[in-house]
Amino acid sequence: MSGRIYDVIIIGGGPAGLSAGIYASRERISTLLLEKGMCGGLLTVADLIENYPGFPNGIKGMDLVNKFKEQAKRFGTEIVELKEVKEIKPVDGNIMVKTDKEEYSSHALIAASGTIPRKLGIPGEKQYTGKGVSYCATCDGPLFKNKDIVVVGGGNAAVEEALFLTKFAGKIIFVHRRYELRAAKILQENLRRDKKIELLLNHKLISIAGDKTVNSVNVFDNHTKKQTKFEVSGVFIYAGFLPNSKFLEGIVEFDDSGYIKVDGKMQTQTPGIFAAGDICSKNVRQVTTACAEGTIAAMSVRDYLKKER
Repeated sequence: MSGRIYDVIIIGGGPAGLSAGIYASRERISTLLLEKGMCGGLLTVADLIENYPGFPNGIKGMDLVNKFKEQAKRFGTEIVELKEVKEIKPVDGNIMVKTDKEEYSSHALIAASGTIPRKLGIPGEKQYTGKGVSYCATCDGPLFKNKDIVVVGGGNAAVEEALFLTKFAGKIIFVHRRYELRAAKILQENLRRDKKIELLLNHKLISIAGDKTVNSVNVFDNHTKKQTKFEVSGVFIYAGFLPNSKFLEGIVEFDDSGYIKVDGKMQTQTPGIFAAGDICSKNVRQVTTACAEGTIAAMSVRDYLKKER
């Protein structure tokens, strides 16, 4: 166990966590940020961010992450990547954070661990993950040059990734289970204009098949009740997300979907534990809101530490 007791430990290196690190470090609060993978969260798999203020022509997701990370480190945030938090435990007025490799301690904690992709749970999905089934177009899109693929979803992420995949794929079959897409109107317009994309509304993907890799899918028409087989080489799934909050079970209060409940100061019901970003129970999950909540959480930690001391 590390002998040092930090003022605050931030769990998660996405926009919320890095913003919290920037603001906490500027307050000269000793800050440790733990990230289970590499910093950036979902931003690292976004090809182009077009709605973050200050970049009128957009910015690559990884480029934006690197700017956040560089800024946090410049002010003094200690960033440790590739350490997944397994358990949180309040101990003697402090908070013990147990990772898969080491234990740390702090006076306060900010949970900013974001979300993980939701699985469809259909036959073939698990079997062919990494063998044609993907949840990241930026990561795997180049592997499907001139090949036919399926994209499943209806929100901004699904449409944005489908449009990105047109750079590589021969044809894209876009499957959504409802009659209307949820994505922003401008994205829907771009999707419908693209000749590489075949839009199947009120349809659902029911199975994935293949040999060593994916070679076909079965799609069900909710209206006609007919099933159609499509020969494809890849399946990209964007069925929403689940909160990455299991390590806080029994410590903070969740909503019915497992997201953390916070007040206007990003405070949970447990003293000293705050949360920010996509892991929180709320209606809007965007980079801008994550940054704002990280800022609020850091300022609330500052006030909490002053009060405790």
